[in-house]
Amino acid sequence: MPTSRVAPLLNNMEEAVESPEDKQFEYFSDAVFIPKDSNTLSVKDIKRIETAVKEGKVVEVVSIVKEIIHNVSRNKIKIAVTGDSGNGMSSFINALRLIGHEEKDSAPTGVVRTTKKPACYFFDSHSPYVELWDMPGLGATAQSVESYLEEMQISTYDLIIIVASEQFSSNHVKLAITMQRMRKRFYVVWTKLDRDLSTSTFPEPQLLQNIQRNIQENLQKEKVKEPPMFLVSVFKPESHDFPKLRETLQKDLPVIQYYGLVDTLYQVCEKAVNERVESIKKSIDEDNLHTEFGISYPDNAIEIRKAFHKTFGVDDKSLHQVDLEMENTTLVGNFNASMESQETQRYQQDDWVLAWLYRTGTRLGSMGFDKVKCCFSSHYNRCKQQKDALDETAAKAKEVLLKILRHSISSSLGRFRQLKSSPQPCTPCVPPVEITPPSPTPRDPSSLRLLG
Repeated sequence: MPTSRVAPLLNNMEEAVESPEDKQFEYFSDAVFIPKDSNTLSVKDIKRIETAVKEGKVVEVVSIVKEIIHNVSRNKIKIAVTGDSGNGMSSFINALRLIGHEEKDSAPTGVVRTTKKPACYFFDSHSPYVELWDMPGLGATAQSVESYLEEMQISTYDLIIIVASEQFSSNHVKLAITMQRMRKRFYVVWTKLDRDLSTSTFPEPQLLQNIQRNIQENLQKEKVKEPPMFLVSVFKPESHDFPKLRETLQKDLPVIQYYGLVDTLYQVCEKAVNERVESIKKSIDEDNLHTEFGISYPDNAIEIRKAFHKTFGVDDKSLHQVDLEMENTTLVGNFNASMESQETQRYQQDDWVLAWLYRTGTRLGSMGFDKVKCCFSSHYNRCKQQKDALDETAAKAKEVLLKILRHSISSSLGRFRQLKSSPQPCTPCVPPVEITPPSPTPRDPSSLRLLG
């Protein structure tokens, strides 16, 4: 597939960090990233949805979305732990898993760089579907954040934990920017808090506040939404923010795989609807609705709206089929009821001109007969009313599509929670291990560098 530059999802991102090399991403639209190695979405899936929406085959959209969600639910949840070299990612993984550094399945740690390539560890014995990936630190294998992201295939991971210590560097900021652009869920974890507390002259509450504020300010400068943030000590896995981190992670596990999926799919649907609207508006301007839709009387408001409903798949028959497909009789079943009631009031007459007069009678009453007659014969006014009807139908189509996406994800999450809450035939978790920290080396308080 030909490559093309991928536009950023957020404004002003281009200045902060360049887009990864084109070969890392396939291009679909101006603001949708589709990684070539994605196990969630493919360009083929996206184009299938786009075609179905443009053809008004809403039931087919339901089937495609179900297929995508089914494929996603079968994948393991992959969590990448990354950051600058020397930030203690491996030690953090061991502490998060509540095991000691010397145990058989622990991540190797040391003063020198110990992780040369991504290494996989199970989160715990009760979560065999969750993988923790210990990534080489930034600078260990690549010269830039962009090449690092490509080399580590970071787009294949469902959650990214950005680990920092001593300073929240420009590399950390670039990682956060890219995760937001890629619509990836990510956390920021500040490790080695025990060392900071032992060498700082500030009281603990003030030190913690300073660290958080500096991280927040660096992210805010680049318009990155504040992620979940945790300050921890790997030597005390039951203190500080470690319990909060584990609690947040357990709550997030059911939704991590689907993070951003609704937004991305809705963006695709919205784009397809808008393109179809623009195409129909050209036919309206050319007075060509008869040829395109087989409409006998282009001045008939009821006939026009019915044709638009069918075109976008929001007619009664299509919506009934959607409810049957989704096993939900109330999702979109009453969609047309209120709209048809409004139309009955607004369009008592089949003649478009009389319907238009009904809607604007008060205003036209003060006009002279010649001016009213001129308005009746105006091609402009007829086109305007047709386009208004088209816009209303398109808005309702988007509403239905969004309901389909949200309901599909919600149903899938319910099944996920039920499946994952069932007992797993695994050995018990390893009990918490209290690790004795080394004696801290005295440092000047100014050595705790926080970028401002």
